[in-house]
Order: sequence, then C-alpha cells, then structure tokens
Amino acid sequence: MEMLTKAWIDMKLRIEAMRDDEDGLSTVEYIIILILIAVVAIALWQRFGQAVTSRITEGTDAINGMGGS
Repeated sequence: MEMLTKAWIDMKLRIEAMRDDEDGLSTVEYIIILILIAVVAIALWQRFGQAVTSRITEGTDAINGMGGS
C-alpha cells in the first residue's frame, strides 16, 4: 500500500510540474503566429500574385529591350 501511495504522490508532483511549465506554451504561441502569417501570405499572394507576376514580366521585358540594337 505504501508503494502505491508513493507512486500516487510522485505522479501528482509530475502533473503539477507539467502544469506549471510554460516553455511549451510559448512554442505553441509561436506556431500559431507562424500559421497566421502563412495564411495571410497565401491570401495576399492569391489576391495580388498575378499583378506582381505581370509587373515583373513587364520590367524584365523592358530591361531586355534596352540591350537590343
């Protein structure tokens, strides 16, 4: 019975230590922020991606046209 009580106390102490540990919490917060940034970036690229690609192509064509005779 004493061994069972000791195991119970040990388990309770480990659970309390895990509950008080905040290192994992900051990792989860960083992951959530990273996911939000990725979602915003994807949304912006879908909204403006074609316009950006078009402008880059126009610029490239203009630069290539400058070198010709």
